[in-house]
Amino acid sequence: MRACLNLWTLSAILSLSPCISAAGAAPTAGSVCRAAVVEGELNAGKPFTQPLGGGLKLYFQPLASGWILRVLPASGPVGDHDYAELATPPYQSVTPLAISTDFAFRAQDAIGWNPRRFRFATSAASFHRLEQAYLRFEAAGAVPSGDVQAELARQIAQTADATLTILDSRLVGGTADQWQQAAVVASHFNSTAHTLVQEPDGSTSPLGRIVWLRFRLELNLPTSFPVNPGLHLEPTPCPKS
Repeated sequence: MRACLNLWTLSAILSLSPCISAAGAAPTAGSVCRAAVVEGELNAGKPFTQPLGGGLKLYFQPLASGWILRVLPASGPVGDHDYAELATPPYQSVTPLAISTDFAFRAQDAIGWNPRRFRFATSAASFHRLEQAYLRFEAAGAVPSGDVQAELARQIAQTADATLTILDSRLVGGTADQWQQAAVVASHFNSTAHTLVQEPDGSTSPLGRIVWLRFRLELNLPTSFPVNPGLHLEPTPCPKS
């Protein structure tokens, strides 16, 4: 990920596509009639991988600060960007894809951002179109033209949406005051199951640490998507055309 979207740029994209929200995305019109459900556990420092089908996989990449959720090709080389990253603005900024203490989020803020919604491309062709629109947007500088912004918004709106729900967690709470931007999205800590634990040496830190969490991920997939047969499918209402 390269330069972040500034507030002006983000506002421009969001105003051009009502399907996109600051927390990720809302459903868009299209043939979305089923949800693939992934449930699992994340342990600090450990990755989590789940094949989705269609040549894609879900990957929780471990970071020192937590995890970042990525959608990647199931095999072959990985490029500079992934299928969820470019579909879920803002870029290189506060993002629902990062379950972490980055961007001055405390561990309890990361857990309190629940549920999280994001988007992802469901095919290599869709990702290629999205990436090309993103690269033109990035190359345009601080104030991209309306056409460049509209094309990026259009490609994002054509991707699928998903919801990540944290079901339970263990964390070492941070001691810092809540950051203002975290307060906007991290409003469900008390209603999310969690256990506060201490570091083995009893130490504290401003941001704390996420030790473990259990999650449920619902991916609303096009009817044409070849879902991994190992995934559980649940019916979901098709948006009206």
